[in-house]
Amino acid sequence: MEIGPYLMLASLEGAVTAAVLALTAVGLSLVFGVMRVVNVAHGEFFMLGAVLAWWVTGLIGGHPALGFAMALVLVPVLVAGIAVAADMTILKRIAYDPERTIVATIGILYIIQQVTLMTYGPEARPVTPPFNTRLALPWVEFADGAPRLYWPWGLSTTSYKLGVIAAAGGVLVGVWALMARTRIGLLMRATQLDRDMALAFGIPVERVYALVFGIGAGLAALAAVLIVPIQQAHYLMGGDPLLLSFIVVIIGGLGSLPGTVLAAVLIGLSDGIISVFFSPTLAKILATLLVALVLVFRPQGLFGARPR
Repeated sequence: MEIGPYLMLASLEGAVTAAVLALTAVGLSLVFGVMRVVNVAHGEFFMLGAVLAWWVTGLIGGHPALGFAMALVLVPVLVAGIAVAADMTILKRIAYDPERTIVATIGILYIIQQVTLMTYGPEARPVTPPFNTRLALPWVEFADGAPRLYWPWGLSTTSYKLGVIAAAGGVLVGVWALMARTRIGLLMRATQLDRDMALAFGIPVERVYALVFGIGAGLAALAAVLIVPIQQAHYLMGGDPLLLSFIVVIIGGLGSLPGTVLAAVLIGLSDGIISVFFSPTLAKILATLLVALVLVFRPQGLFGARPR
């Protein structure tokens, strides 16, 4: 069989990865852009979202769609609340100092990870998707100059994976609207541009910081809720999302939301295609190499502003 159908299937798998990665990386980029905080615990908020999704769906019972819908609403709010509490009790007390916040978020990482291990256990546990219809994928080939539609044997995807892509796209549009069209977004942008001037104009900067930290963690948790029916919830699953999110944010430009989304699509699609045709390890190697090239030739990232 020609390579085209397999390339389409690999691209769809990469699009799912890109959608979840974009949500996770936008949360990390938002925290850095507004707060200038490198949140090393971001992957653990992702992991916590997956574990809590498993817990909520098991607690609700009944039809899988009911428990998943509750998890989709409750889990990001719960994780955001935990992140706000961590900000107010830890990061605020060290005055958001860049060096000390890295150490502090490493501490938060290990606290979340070990508490999850003690309460949830080391096992990987699945979450039943709310819908999972198998969909055959069509392919168009040209015979004698005329297009012909056919369905290659075994080439299919699930309705849930397409739902993940659509849901992530909707949430990203919502984040853009929040930042560009609301008063809260205006306060965030003002704080990002000049913290001291924002304080002078009476903007409650510390409350803005707590809100941004919570939104960033909530987005990571939402991404985990979406992906956990495809993967499985595990207490060590935060490592890869954290690494890929840092790669995406560096390539896209620190604090640049459009650059982050574009870089997530680039890394997600390449990861899906290379993993299918070659190996996942090669995909990670090439992504790391791309980061090195960006840092050498454009340190501010593809869409980041040049330092003045």
